[in-house]
Amino acid sequence: MREAKRVTDSATEQVQILLQGTLNGYDRLFGGQLMEWIDVVAGVVARRHSERNVTTAAVDNLQFKRPAHVNDTVVLNGFITYAGKTSMEVCVRTYVESLNGMRTLINKAYLVLVALDENENPTEVPPLLLETDAEKLEYEAALKRNQLRKERRKEHF
Repeated sequence: MREAKRVTDSATEQVQILLQGTLNGYDRLFGGQLMEWIDVVAGVVARRHSERNVTTAAVDNLQFKRPAHVNDTVVLNGFITYAGKTSMEVCVRTYVESLNGMRTLINKAYLVLVALDENENPTEVPPLLLETDAEKLEYEAALKRNQLRKERRKEHF
């Protein structure tokens, strides 16, 4: 068994300033661009936690709350919420940051990633060491989402 790792050991932040090439026809951040950034942030979190290459297995929840516009500063914060045997759930929260530093949540996503060995087979990940009440709450919610994913897989496959 590998040594447990803290949520803070793998937490990741990415910052973007929105330029014309990241906008859709309505001069708002293109959802597909945001999804790419979210996937990258989640991948970094999972790689840092597992110390392995990873692959995205599911985007479980992706909620667009508010738009972002040209020249906005967009901040993506990713952190691990659950570690199973070979899979990890990562939450990525996206904010628009104003010039005075205030952040407004515009998107929240949960992704499931799987650690891979040198032959690209699933491999074990370290357990998650929960230190704060917020981390424990996220973990409990992740257990419920994991159970729902299992039930959905039974229905669809």
